[in-house]
Amino acid sequence: MGSLINLAKKLYPINRSITGSGVNLTLKIIKKKYLPNLKIKKIKSGTNVFDWKIPPEWNIKNAFIKDQTGKKIIDYKKNNLHIVSYSKKINKYVSNKELNKHLFSIPKKPNAIPFMTSYYKPYWGFCLSHNERKKIRGKKFFVFINSKLNYEGHLSYGELYLKGKSKKEILVTTYICHPSMANNEISGPVVSTHIAKYFQKTNNRYSMRFIFIPETIGSIAYINKNLKNLKKNVIASYNLTCIGDERNYSIIFSKYGSALSDLTAVEALKKLKIKYKKYSYLHRGSDERQFSSPGVDIPMTVLMRTKFGSYPEYHTSLDNFNVVTEKGLRGGFKLVKEIIFLLQNKILPISTVICEPMMSKRKLKPGISSGDISKYTRAITNFITYSDGNNDLERIRKLISLSKSKTYKIFNFLKKKKLIKEI
Repeated sequence: MGSLINLAKKLYPINRSITGSGVNLTLKIIKKKYLPNLKIKKIKSGTNVFDWKIPPEWNIKNAFIKDQTGKKIIDYKKNNLHIVSYSKKINKYVSNKELNKHLFSIPKKPNAIPFMTSYYKPYWGFCLSHNERKKIRGKKFFVFINSKLNYEGHLSYGELYLKGKSKKEILVTTYICHPSMANNEISGPVVSTHIAKYFQKTNNRYSMRFIFIPETIGSIAYINKNLKNLKKNVIASYNLTCIGDERNYSIIFSKYGSALSDLTAVEALKKLKIKYKKYSYLHRGSDERQFSSPGVDIPMTVLMRTKFGSYPEYHTSLDNFNVVTEKGLRGGFKLVKEIIFLLQNKILPISTVICEPMMSKRKLKPGISSGDISKYTRAITNFITYSDGNNDLERIRKLISLSKSKTYKIFNFLKKKKLIKEI
């Protein structure tokens, strides 16, 4: 597997946003060094995607603020979190009062630079630690931001498809749209990359799809383009985020908490004897929102170490390699790998007959009925009832209260009779 932290440290310094050169560079590094078959795709700015529109491509070369002595008091080149993402171009002197309307800090975290964005509203702004903000003196300041909004630009994302024996697929998503924050941003792409690299060398029952996308707008754009295939083929989907620290393991269940992705994640956690925190879908906050939204309805489970928003360094410059470690990343990798192993070995039967099959013509039920149904016939009909492609054999066994041996016996019997098949 090699070192996970090495990739994390390569990606960490890059200034990413929902579009632009930072996203492109991130994808190119992953493709060149780790996943040569990764497809880098683009969607034009201005493209309508459901209720949204792809924004202009944003890039920035430099940004700073100088006081009246000419000293730089904020310098984007020292930390890319200093700039509010998608800040517009500016080159002018401002008063202390006006400047403060465009500065962001966190009094309760005085040493942290916050992460701020203004993707869809024209704006400019800077972020700094509260301790540095308190040192600002003077009446006049020079503000410079050399950025560009390209309305002829693109939104980029990466996609890797690993063909399995079945067209049914496991979907793994992660986002690549935040600047230098190690757990919130870097850990997901790093674990996803190494998981994809691992499974591209194995023979898989189910196909696998990995997507590296800008959060929210990227997932909306991807769904808009691929909804039919997603609804037809995805059997389980996961979002990987904040999966590189050593503090906790956490899971956000899908909308109803009973999807195959949920059950398999819990199965893996129990098998690995990992204690974890459970969160309902009401605590969502990442791309599971889009994949589970009305009309899309792809149940998605979120896999994390410490949940986003639940650790003190979240969305600040303190989210660094004091938070993310090789051990933490390997723990995340181990969990995701076990989940996918379990999924790849699951048999998911599905009925070949629409509506209830006629049992008597197959001599599975007497032609003349007294109203009594044998236990075996009842077990067969129950098995078929739960063979909808969403339940594996173990879940069906539990639902209809059968032993493992009888479950496999009925499965093989119904498969021979061509009443069910594996998806």
